[in-house]
Amino acid sequence: LRSLVGSEMCIRDRLKDEAPTINGDGRQSRDFTYIDNVIEANLKACLAPSEAAGEAFNIGSGGRVYLIDLYYELCEALGKKIEPVFGPARKGDIRDSNADISKARELLGYDPDYDFEKGIRLAIDWYKENL
Repeated sequence: LRSLVGSEMCIRDRLKDEAPTINGDGRQSRDFTYIDNVIEANLKACLAPSEAAGEAFNIGSGGRVYLIDLYYELCEALGKKIEPVFGPARKGDIRDSNADISKARELLGYDPDYDFEKGIRLAIDWYKENL
């Protein structure tokens, strides 16, 4: 569920009514963001003041989404009711990974236009049309 390929596979499998395996309890959290937020941040970086040059920035939506909530959001958007299978947690997997976007807000003027719900709906629509 964490990568573009993983999201595509997850959506494609839901469209086929296949149940996924979620490693761990699904309460791991991430700061998922929509691609247009990343594009906007890059454009703002191109126009940023000199004090931003050479700096690294976290780009995200500034929120926390649990993997299990992501899964159920996908199911709801696709009109599917498929319960996942829970497998063992993966060794070395980070439980919570959330971007601190305050530096990007301050130095780039970054303010994400797409929250998780809006972004996932747009992504699902794209996948439905293109898979």
